[in-house]
Amino acid sequence: AISLAFVILIGAASWLALSPHEESRRDMWQYIYVVVGVALNLLFAISLLFLRYVENSITSPLEQLSKIVSQFANRDHRQTEKNEQFIEKFEPPRTGDEIQALSTSFKQMMIDITGYVENLEIMTREKERIGAELHVATQIQADMLPRIFPPFPERREFDIYASMNPAKEVGGDFYDFFLVDNRHFAVVIADVSGKGVPAALFMVIAKTLIKSHAQFGNEPADIFTITNNQLCEGNEAGLFVTAWMGILDLHTGDLSCVNAGHNPPLIRRKDGTFEYIKMKPGFVLAGLEDMQYTQTQLHLDTGDTLFLYTDGVTEAENPAKEQYGDARLRDELNRLDSRDPKKLIQGIRQSVADFADGAEQFDDITMTALTYHGPQDEEEGAAQ
Repeated sequence: AISLAFVILIGAASWLALSPHEESRRDMWQYIYVVVGVALNLLFAISLLFLRYVENSITSPLEQLSKIVSQFANRDHRQTEKNEQFIEKFEPPRTGDEIQALSTSFKQMMIDITGYVENLEIMTREKERIGAELHVATQIQADMLPRIFPPFPERREFDIYASMNPAKEVGGDFYDFFLVDNRHFAVVIADVSGKGVPAALFMVIAKTLIKSHAQFGNEPADIFTITNNQLCEGNEAGLFVTAWMGILDLHTGDLSCVNAGHNPPLIRRKDGTFEYIKMKPGFVLAGLEDMQYTQTQLHLDTGDTLFLYTDGVTEAENPAKEQYGDARLRDELNRLDSRDPKKLIQGIRQSVADFADGAEQFDDITMTALTYHGPQDEEEGAAQ
């Protein structure tokens, strides 16, 4: 319309310029006014129709979509059923263009978000349930290990302390100590391969078997031989246990001990320093049936101290991936210069923490320290 009016105006202007008659010019100006008026009205009508089209095809669908987006964002997404009803009521506008495609995509996004939130709630509830069960398992495992110190306050022949810090909620390390009879005292430390719940379950079985066979009066080597065969039965998970066990004669200080692939303990004589005990380790428990274990005889004098540990101590790493190491453990024990088992373990625990310098603990850390004070006086023994 504007182009047509422009052409008419150009033509009329040219004609007026060439026309010699005044009346013709006046008629032409009236004609121009009519044409311009019609053109402007036509332009106005076309503009109204275009704005109507924009409103129906673009503005209203976008406003509707924006409203739906706002309502969906402000809903409680935990109410899955109500959200599904809300999504079902929403119909994308049938504009046949990108707005319809955008609305359809947003509806699918609402469906996906609702499903994701529902799955997230299920996983959260499951995680909370597992967390609660692991907390109970942690407590059960802790209750299975001796935790009251001194454990035998009426016995003056020895002093003992132990600790176990699992890398996860439950661990595969364990320690144990108990009186076999009034004269013999057993001490055990072990490390099950792997971590978490499977290792913890295997740890319970191993600990129970070792203690059970010890209380029948068996020698340490025989205890490990029998326990090994029983652990090999049905061991489809392929777990194994490194373990060290000693049975101390409280009257004489004689110590019968056996090592099933475990870290060598350290001993400090009353007038010396800590040194590693040199004894040939046997094969791990639950690794191979019918293994025969060799027993070693040691002797503890009054004031001697025995220190047992798992590889979580010596293999602890700092941020630079350096390991704590055997030499550092021996040097730190000598630096502590104490015959108090509790102070020794607390000192090493702090030393390991300082060395790790905040690095994540990857393995269980377990330690046991035993100081032999010699046999009781005859009067005390008779009273016992």
